[in-house]
Amino acid sequence: MIVLSQKPDKLEKDIHASIANKLLVICVDRDNDVGEKAGIVTPVVGRDACIEAAQRLALEDPENADSNSIFYAIKTYEDLTSKGYQTEIITVAGTEDRGVQADEKIVREIKQVLEKFSANGAVIVSDGEDDESVIPVIQNVLPIISVQRVVMKVSRSVEYSYAVFGKYLKMIAYDSKYSKFFLGLPGILLLIGGIATIFGYTEEIFAVLISILGGAFLIRAFDVDKTLKKWSKPTPAGFIRVFTMVTGIILILASIPAGIALVEQQIVNTNMQLFDVITNKIIVGQFISGVLPILWIGFGSIFGGILLSNWLGGSLKKISDVLRLIVLGAIYPTVAQFTNILIHDESPFTLIPMLLVGLVITLISATLLFRRYRKHKGGEILTE
Repeated sequence: MIVLSQKPDKLEKDIHASIANKLLVICVDRDNDVGEKAGIVTPVVGRDACIEAAQRLALEDPENADSNSIFYAIKTYEDLTSKGYQTEIITVAGTEDRGVQADEKIVREIKQVLEKFSANGAVIVSDGEDDESVIPVIQNVLPIISVQRVVMKVSRSVEYSYAVFGKYLKMIAYDSKYSKFFLGLPGILLLIGGIATIFGYTEEIFAVLISILGGAFLIRAFDVDKTLKKWSKPTPAGFIRVFTMVTGIILILASIPAGIALVEQQIVNTNMQLFDVITNKIIVGQFISGVLPILWIGFGSIFGGILLSNWLGGSLKKISDVLRLIVLGAIYPTVAQFTNILIHDESPFTLIPMLLVGLVITLISATLLFRRYRKHKGGEILTE
């Protein structure tokens, strides 16, 4: 339910401060929602006509605030009439694009009404600053006694927002899955920081706290804890994943000294800066050539372990498990040829045959795998 804020005391005070006795209650719709959405021609004159206009607009667009403004204007009209004022109510509208033409249209409609009801004061009702921007223009036609703005005190969206916010706060406070990170981690950091401050180790502990916080963010961001928990399960698939992962990481790290060992030492000058080393294409080529075999075996070990563990776990349903190994093998000749270009100054066009062969192998493998899994899964293709 929508409750509208009303200020009858302010309105009555404004009217008593004036000498007006014939009042025109004007509901302003500067962007012409009442015309564009409800198809109503303005000006809308009279209580019954305004009620019908508000109802039609509310039916066309229940979330539109202009219908509430019209109802508020009707309430204001009834309050003034009950107090003995000669009162008329109208709804005026501008144009969809607002601007000067909208203001001219509003003034024209008010003048049209004033020819039949010679008011000497106006009460403006609007739902925001946009509609109220036309007030100086109206004031040139008719003295404005009071301006009433319609404000939503309660709406469903606000209630839902508070409900959702409260639900998340409760989850953070009482659900161990969330509280151990959002409350436990800051609690540990604050406790360590407090103890370190007491013993005078403020500067040293700051670096430790930042490192702990950064590590926690990285672990949570990349689901490292979930991955380790899944891979460390005491099952054959879990042990294979752990073994191949550790083996692959060791091989990847071992490829670096292997690449350094392949670089000819007579090429490397002791006076060379780091920038000179990494921009020397022969040194870079020899380093990549030495790194490449062991590095590829390391990645192959990791990808092969994922494939084997999924197969043993009965969940070999992702073609990406197989495609990883195929693409890894298809890229190898291209990278190897790239090192030959760097070391032996061969033509870059020699990369084209390798790229085409790798592309053909990947496309053929992907096509065959897609067809196989579509056949086995009744048309479904599981690639993730």
